[in-house]
Amino acid sequence: MAVDTSRPMDPAAGAKGARGRGGRVHKAGTPPPRRIRDALARHWYAWAMVAPVVIVIGLIIGYPLVRGVYLSLTDANEANVERTIGINHIPATYKTVGLDNFRAILDDQVFWDRLSWTVTWTVSCVALTFAIGLGLAVLLNRRFAGRTLYRSLLILPWAVPAFVSVFAWRLLYNEKNGILNKVLHGGGIDAVPWLNDPTMAKVSVIAVNIWLGVPFMLVALLGGLQSIPGELYEAAEMDGASPWQRFRHITLPGLRSVSSTVILLSTIWTFNMFPVIFLLTRGGPGDSTEILVTYAYRLSFVNSPRDFAGASAWGVLILLILMLFAVVYRRSLRKQGEVW
Repeated sequence: MAVDTSRPMDPAAGAKGARGRGGRVHKAGTPPPRRIRDALARHWYAWAMVAPVVIVIGLIIGYPLVRGVYLSLTDANEANVERTIGINHIPATYKTVGLDNFRAILDDQVFWDRLSWTVTWTVSCVALTFAIGLGLAVLLNRRFAGRTLYRSLLILPWAVPAFVSVFAWRLLYNEKNGILNKVLHGGGIDAVPWLNDPTMAKVSVIAVNIWLGVPFMLVALLGGLQSIPGELYEAAEMDGASPWQRFRHITLPGLRSVSSTVILLSTIWTFNMFPVIFLLTRGGPGDSTEILVTYAYRLSFVNSPRDFAGASAWGVLILLILMLFAVVYRRSLRKQGEVW
């Protein structure tokens, strides 16, 4: 029997084929501007709530970031930027130099020395902070008398502003009148130049940063421990698992998602930890404790003439290093089965 193909498709079939999941009709022919207007009309309240945050972030972070990237491609310094002296307005005379600033930094041994110490400082602080925070979290996760008081005391360093803690530690480290050297002197030990010896200065700044970072690590890991079902520990104990085996096969896997997040955040914060280094040692003695971010600050605000282009290039390199670390860290977590 011949089939008449000249008849148009059944409207019902065409409508059915145009429907997506859930029976909704997709407007494939709707132009993008119309779809944007429809989305704004449908979700206007959400956009209105988000807009102030987006504007503030754009002004506080977006503009300085774009401006810094632009200055890193120029030769801007204190002598050739736009400025006003009295009634005289001096226009800017700096020019674009491309990637010359980045080449100069990467060819300079100063950058690699600062990077080496910054990585050492970051790894040491994050590793020790995580280990101490995990140990304290495991202890405070048990029931004992005065547990609430101990939790409050251990979180106290986090509640105190960082600059206040740093100044307090600077008094403790004072070579002549500091409490630490007074205690050592009482035990017959000579005074230690905590902030005047390059090696001891590095140890000192790491200790202060650990003091500031442990409370955050403690709170985060303690929350992760309390989310692990207690039945797992009871079943493992009934099966004859030792405390170390329970810690290794239950506690650590149960904390994996929390640990991955706090390690990433702690790494970024420590890598850019300006207050501890600058307020405690000013990068000294000499430049032994200078990290990347404090050196960029020195170029822009301390050295004369102030090198705005060089400081911006250092800032861009710091951003690229942290972005590279975040990407590599995320991929390694995905290979281990973590979704982040």
